[in-house]
This record gives sequence, structure tokens and C-alpha cells, in this order.
Amino acid sequence: MSKVFTIMEGLENMGALRTGGQGSVYKGRRMGPVLSAVKLLPTPIYTEDASDKNYRNFQNEVEKLKKVNEVANPNVVKILSSGITESGSLPFIEMEFIEGPDLGELLSEPHDKIFTIKETIKLADQLAGAIAHCHKVGVKHGDIKSNNVKFNIHSGNYVLLDFGLSIMSDEERRSSMRHAGAIEFMAPEQNQGQMLFQTDIYSYGVVLFELLAGQVPFPLHDNGETARNTVMIAHMEQPVPDLLALRKANLPESWTAAQQQREMQVPGWLLNLIYKCLEKLPDNRYGNGMDLQEAIIENSTAVSPADNSLVVLKTENETLQMQVAQLQEIAAIRKKQNVIVPKNLFKAAIALVAVLIVISAYGLFSSKEVYYPPTTTSTYQVPLMLHSYTPANYSSARKTVINDSLQKAKAAKTVVAKKKHRRKKFLGIF
Repeated sequence: MSKVFTIMEGLENMGALRTGGQGSVYKGRRMGPVLSAVKLLPTPIYTEDASDKNYRNFQNEVEKLKKVNEVANPNVVKILSSGITESGSLPFIEMEFIEGPDLGELLSEPHDKIFTIKETIKLADQLAGAIAHCHKVGVKHGDIKSNNVKFNIHSGNYVLLDFGLSIMSDEERRSSMRHAGAIEFMAPEQNQGQMLFQTDIYSYGVVLFELLAGQVPFPLHDNGETARNTVMIAHMEQPVPDLLALRKANLPESWTAAQQQREMQVPGWLLNLIYKCLEKLPDNRYGNGMDLQEAIIENSTAVSPADNSLVVLKTENETLQMQVAQLQEIAAIRKKQNVIVPKNLFKAAIALVAVLIVISAYGLFSSKEVYYPPTTTSTYQVPLMLHSYTPANYSSARKTVINDSLQKAKAAKTVVAKKKHRRKKFLGIF
């Protein structure tokens, strides 16, 4: 049985929700029926004044944390209060109690092992918004993982929880993460005790990878020291596995063949975003939550390459049809003037235009967002650089093909003119 703490007057302890090296979370009853979640930190504070370093650090970090709730955000848990317990002298923060399952539970039976693309994009948007909200006021979460993101059954939103790690001192944080942290979600630099804005971005990428692939990039098989070191080294040195291959292997058997095929069409921009978040070097990731949120908004609302191809193809076909009409008109004029146009030349021109139409049509149906898969090398030497598909490149390439065809048609016309001139000159001799 867990030890019962008296938290403070008016805040009843209703038992432990979760315990660990980073502290324990208790269910609390505040002012009657109002429920809350109370995070107890493991380091006691015996003197509540500035002379106590632990108390001073706690107060400083709590002041930062209060800024998170100055503007309400539906995807960030509300901080209700903070203080020192009456028994045990443990610092605590009190948060609203979110009723609903966390992501870890939603990925376990009886639920499917993976999320649908639609639900993943919804969560990606809401969680990025929560991280951006915190980063705007200078707060780094430091412990983003599946168990710290809950689905609120009343609002239908995903909510970022547990800011306990963000209010620990650097030394407390290093010790906590080394011995009890969720190492599967930790950025490479966290193993050296660093916590940056880009650290949250990396953990965010691990969460999205897990939703789509059915597992984290580097799973922890047991909680022994050897297994934890293996995962830590993998984060620092090993390339990220192929997300799509893992997703294919974890497709639910209950899904129909059509749904399985549809759910393998993960947007290229989303894959690229995840792999950028999982870059080994912090500078190669998104700089902060605001940059991450902007990337999601830009990609999810942009015109897709397929839609853009329709516009480009329509324009190209209209141009090519005009060229066919012009060639037919030229042939008719030559016929009236009793000038013989070589049939082979005319057929070649028509064939060239037809080939261009086929190429354009093929480009429409084969063009997709460019997805750059992870490197397959055994060691990670150079950060994976990802480049998004740009419709401008597509249009430029097509224009080049059209210009080449026009140049060939012009050259063919010049040949006909020269032959006509030589024929007239020849007839003029006699």
C-alpha cells in the first residue's frame, strides 16, 4: 500500500495514480467534487525561504509555469496551484484532472496498434499547438511521451499533461531521466542533461512515429541498465527505421483490404516532418514549437501536388491541342498551294504532340509528394536532409519539354521551307 500524504488544507489525497523516479502523481479532491491531479516531486524542501536552493529553484520554475496558463489553451493541462506538502515537505503542483485514456492506452488492446492517418494529423496539429503555446512563454516540457498525452472524453481534444520535469533543477532532471525517464522518447542531447526547445520537438517526433508505425523507433525491451544504454546509443547513432515498412507490418487484420491500402498512403509532408523532428542534431530539427506548428499549418492547408498537376496538365493539353490545330492548318494551306508536304514529316509532328500528351497524363497520375525514406546505413554520420516537393519544379520541367517540342517543330518547318525554295529554283532553270 502506498504511503498516504496530507497535501494541504482543502486538498484531499485520494491515492496514487502513477509513481516513478521523477515523482508521483496522486488523485486529489479539491473543494468537494472538483477533481485534480497532484504531481509530487521527489526532493524534499525543509526550509521555505530563499536560503534553500531547492525551494528557490522550485519557486523560480513554478513562476515560469504559471505563464503557460495566462492564456487558456484547450490542449494544455491547467495548473491550479503549487506548494509544499504538510507531511513529507515535498514540493507539488496541482493540475486539472483530465478524464480519458492516454495515448499509451489507446495504442494497446482492445484498440488498434496504430492510428488512422486522419486521427494522427488531428493529434499532430493539437500537440504541436500545445508545444508552441508553452515555448512562446519560454517553458520547455522535457517529458513528452505517450503517457503524458491524454484524450479528453468530454471535449474530444488531446491534452499535454505533467509538467513535473520542467520544474526540476538541472541536477534533479539528469538523475531522474538517467534512472527512470522514458528513454524511448528522449532526445540524444538529454543523455548529457541538456533540455532545449528542440528536445521537445524530438520527443514529439517519437510520439507521431509510434502512432503511425505501431512502435517507437527504438523500443526498450526491459528496464535493465544494458537495455536502457542500448536505446540511448541508438538514439544517438542509429538511423531511424522505415516508418512505412513498420506500419505495413502492423496494419490491423480487422481493416478491409481497401482501408489497409488507403491507410498506407501517408502524406509525404507528414513523413518528412516526422523525420526532420527525429534528426540527431538539434539544429537540424524545427527550432521550437512555433516553427513546428507553422510547418503543419503550411503543409496541411497547401494545395496538394495532385491538385496542382490538374491545373498544369489542363494548360499543357490546351497548348498541345492548339499546336495540332496549327499543324493541320499549315497542311491545308500547303495543299491548296500545291506544295507537297512530306507525309512522314507531318506524321512525325503529330506523333510528337501525341507523345507529349501521354507524358503529361502520366505525370498527373504518377506525381506524388516526394518522400525521402530514412538512410539504411548502420551508423548515422550525416544528418538526414529532407527536401519537400515543390510544384514550381514540376511546372519548370514540363515547360522545358514543351519548349523542346516547339523548337523541333520550328526546325521541321524550316526544312520544308528550304526544300520548297530549292524546288522553285530548280524549276526556274528550265
